[in-house]
Amino acid sequence: MASVLEEIGGEPALRALVARFYDLVESDPQGETIMSLHFRGHGLAHVREEQFNFLSGFLGGRRYYEEKHGSMEVRLMHAHVPIRLQDAEDWLALMDRAIADMGHKGPAVERMRAAFRRVAMVLVNRD
Repeated sequence: MASVLEEIGGEPALRALVARFYDLVESDPQGETIMSLHFRGHGLAHVREEQFNFLSGFLGGRRYYEEKHGSMEVRLMHAHVPIRLQDAEDWLALMDRAIADMGHKGPAVERMRAAFRRVAMVLVNRD
């Protein structure tokens, strides 16, 4: 069975998806809080690369993030970030738009969306 990463077009398609997502984060009012949370850390340029690194492994490809950082534990990565339910929903909405903008469809994309939702809800740590 092909990985989700393979089904969406491999690393080039994932890079394009991450770029589109962060373009939306930077330009859409729904991305304001997401941007402010990232500016507390290393900034969006860093996050764009690390998001690709993480999602590659998360979607069944090479685990670049784990190779670099030793872990892919998302709760640990985000423990210092105050994430509200609305922040998670905003992230998911912008990712859904990026997925649609890139023309991704089908069962693999629905599995990817479901996995994103599960993780986003686990990361909520503030009211």
